[in-house]
Amino acid sequence: MRWENLTESAEHGRADAALFGADAVVSRTFDTPEFAGITFHEIRARSIINRVPGASRMPFEWTVNPYRGCTHACVYCFARKTHSYLDLDTGLGFDSQIVVKVNAPELLRRQLGSRRWTGDHIAMGTNVDCYQRAEGRYRLMPGIIAALRDHANPFSILTKGTLILRDLDLLRQAAAVTDVGISVSVGFTETELWRTVEPGTPAPERRLDVVRTLGEHGIGCGVLMAPVIPFLSDRPAQLRATVRAIAAAGATSVTPLVLHLRPGAREWFMAWLNREHPYLVRRYERLYSDGAYAPKWYQRRITRQVHELAQEYGIGPAGAGMPRRIREPKPEVEPVSETTQLTLI
Repeated sequence: MRWENLTESAEHGRADAALFGADAVVSRTFDTPEFAGITFHEIRARSIINRVPGASRMPFEWTVNPYRGCTHACVYCFARKTHSYLDLDTGLGFDSQIVVKVNAPELLRRQLGSRRWTGDHIAMGTNVDCYQRAEGRYRLMPGIIAALRDHANPFSILTKGTLILRDLDLLRQAAAVTDVGISVSVGFTETELWRTVEPGTPAPERRLDVVRTLGEHGIGCGVLMAPVIPFLSDRPAQLRATVRAIAAAGATSVTPLVLHLRPGAREWFMAWLNREHPYLVRRYERLYSDGAYAPKWYQRRITRQVHELAQEYGIGPAGAGMPRRIREPKPEVEPVSETTQLTLI
């Protein structure tokens, strides 16, 4: 494994020093059913706030990713390619070889306190899920959220994990001093499809329970309806059932995103498609013949249908990547630290 290759140039197109050295890696396995077949590579990272490449379509500039690889094992995950930077397999290796940045909370706190950091919005869960199963053991997110809270730094979290409810109190504390956005990813509600394309995730109804529970505690939660999978979850009746369930859970918004197949993910997904739905292979080859994204006409059709259904059920699309304030801060609440409260521009 080329641990020395996990550099900022590998992640962000810049040529800087390695984020950690090979001598800092400790690999572990755990004899428990939930971690069967999984190896954790514990490292002490040198940097934790990452700049998103300028060419990215992401509507944010900075991310924090405490993990690499993801036990959710989603067959379409666009982050699979990042495992190749370590000479790790982008298929089963991505699902079972998990890099854990064990010093993420302390490192983030130090970087947030740097005079060079200007307090920009930080997005989490945009590469791999920060509330995947590993988080139940390593518990990195409480320290990360606490650091963001103490520096009044705006942030957002996207997850398929139910473990986020463990940190509900911390999220409420952070929302008292800064802008916090929470979104849960639910692309469809069909159980059979979920079991084959997202085998390591909580069931869609459990994720919608998270949306419902957050709302009951005053935390507005949007849903990223992603991915909408062509020919498997895009029929009008399927879209309606999904949006109806999202609305019933009390989501503040719903934003559809059609499946995209970047290198690394494309090969793994197409191999799965050939096994499970071989009759669709040629249709996918035509639909994605121009690259990683479905044609604009198809994306617009799905977006229009979902937005019309959302309006019918009383919810709307989210703003372009903007966090929603969970709770308006009360005048008597003082910031947790002496850091000046920051606002998202």
